[in-house]
Amino acid sequence: MKIVWELDRATVREVYERLRAQRKIAYTTVMTMMNILEQKRHLKKSLQERAYIYQSTRPQKQVVRDMVREFVGRVFDGAPQPLLVHLVQDRKLDAKDLEELRRMVRERK
Repeated sequence: MKIVWELDRATVREVYERLRAQRKIAYTTVMTMMNILEQKRHLKKSLQERAYIYQSTRPQKQVVRDMVREFVGRVFDGAPQPLLVHLVQDRKLDAKDLEELRRMVRERK
């Protein structure tokens, strides 16, 4: 999704080439993932010449929110607290990140 957002429109080949520059990945894996994202309606595709061009169906922020909700639903049975506890205890959050979380919680109350 990040690559499609960066490019605005992308073929499977373009996404594959970008990912392959970062890590070893199979073309079929990228194609399968993009098809799944299309089935979930995060992407839409249109045929141009002999290749499908994929575009995001919604803004990045909205898609990320929906994906996080789906993840929390599947992994944490819909309860977000265990995810937050894990993030805080993982120690990858620096003081700035923690302060931002505190601010957001205060504003939410």
